[in-house]
Amino acid sequence: MSDHHTYKKIELIGSSTSSIEDAINNALAEASKSIKYMEWFEVTETRGHIRDGKAAHFQVTLKVGFRIASS
Repeated sequence: MSDHHTYKKIELIGSSTSSIEDAINNALAEASKSIKYMEWFEVTETRGHIRDGKAAHFQVTLKVGFRIASS
């Protein structure tokens, strides 16, 4: 076991018709199916679609950090 860790960041875009929080969790849930050791995220962009004067769809861009398995 080393005394340090090495990380990588990827960019994801999540969406939801319910909320920004659901958009974040949808992206993380999908990514967790193929990416191990995810440790943090940061929201870099937030967007939405307007229908009938209301927010109808939410979209967020995330940067997700994960630890390289062998580090």
